[in-house]
Amino acid sequence: FSWMINKDPMEKLRIGIVGLGGIAQKAYLPILTQARDWQLVGAFSPNQVKAQPLCDSYRMRYFSRLDTLAAECDAIFVHSSTASHFNVVSELLQAGIHVYVDKPLAETLEQSEQLIALAAKRRLALMVGFNRRFAPLYQQLKQQVIHPASLRMEKHRQNSVGPNDLRFTLLDDYLHVVDTALWLGGEAARLLSGTVQTNALGQMLYAEHHFQAGNGLITTSMHRQAGTQRESVQAVSTGACYQISNMSHWQQESDGQVLSLPAPSWQTTLDQRGFTGAVQHFIDAVSNQTAPQVSGDQAIYAQRMIEQIIQQGTVQ
Repeated sequence: FSWMINKDPMEKLRIGIVGLGGIAQKAYLPILTQARDWQLVGAFSPNQVKAQPLCDSYRMRYFSRLDTLAAECDAIFVHSSTASHFNVVSELLQAGIHVYVDKPLAETLEQSEQLIALAAKRRLALMVGFNRRFAPLYQQLKQQVIHPASLRMEKHRQNSVGPNDLRFTLLDDYLHVVDTALWLGGEAARLLSGTVQTNALGQMLYAEHHFQAGNGLITTSMHRQAGTQRESVQAVSTGACYQISNMSHWQQESDGQVLSLPAPSWQTTLDQRGFTGAVQHFIDAVSNQTAPQVSGDQAIYAQRMIEQIIQQGTVQ
C-alpha cells in the first residue's frame, strides 16, 4: 500500500482544515496549530464571518474556496457537517488529497463504501476520526486483554435529548461507543439483541445492545439524560477485572489485589481522549506511505452495526 506525494521529501507535509465548528475548535485546532512535523496551510469554511476571526486568532489563512485550499495541501482534516462529508471528501480525493474525516465517514453506508473505493483507486489515505482507538488507556487495555469474556462500555450524557432524530444520534454519538467496544473486543462481532428508547418526537433517550465476539460478550450503553457525562469500560478476563473511567483512571483487580492508576500529570485531556494520537497517526501514515488503522472496512465497521440496529427496529 503506497502512494506518491508530489513534493520534496525534506519539505514538511502541508495540512489544511475544512470546517471550524465545535469539534475543530475544541480538539483539532489546538493540536494542528502546534505544527511540529507539518505545516498548517489554512482553513476553509463557508461562513467567513465566523471563520475569519478564528483564523486570525490562530494566525492561519482563511480560504473562501475548497479547491484553492486543496491546491496548496497534501492532506486535509474534514470537520464539516456529516451531511457534507460525501461531497467534500469526494472532491478532495478527486484532487489527490489525503483525508482525515470526523465520524461517521458519510451519511449512508453506500456513500461510505463509495468513498473508501475512491480512496483505494486513487491510492490515497482516508482515515475516520475514531479518536478513542488512540486513547492510551484503551490501547493499554486492548494489549492486556486479548479475548475478554465480558466487556461493557457506557457513555452517558447529562442533558442531550434532541434536537436531532434517532438516526442522527446513533450515527453521530452512539457510533463511538459501538466502534470502541467492538475494537476492544478484538474479534468480528455479531449483534445479538438490544433496545432503543425514544421520546414522542423520535429522539433517543436510551440505547443498550449486546454483541458476541468469539466467545466474548460485549454490551454498549448510552443514556442521553443520565445527569452525568460519564464514560466507562469494564472488562472481565481470565485472572483479572478492569475498569477505565473517563479515559483517565485505570483500575485492575487480580489475585485479590487492586491496582489503581490515575492519569499522568503531564498528560493533556486531548492526549487522554486519543485526539493527539489520532492526528499523529494520520500524519505519520501519510508521511510514511502506510495505510492508517481506521481506513477501509474498519472505517465503516461500526456504521454497518448501526444500520443493523436501525433495520432491526428495536425501538420502544
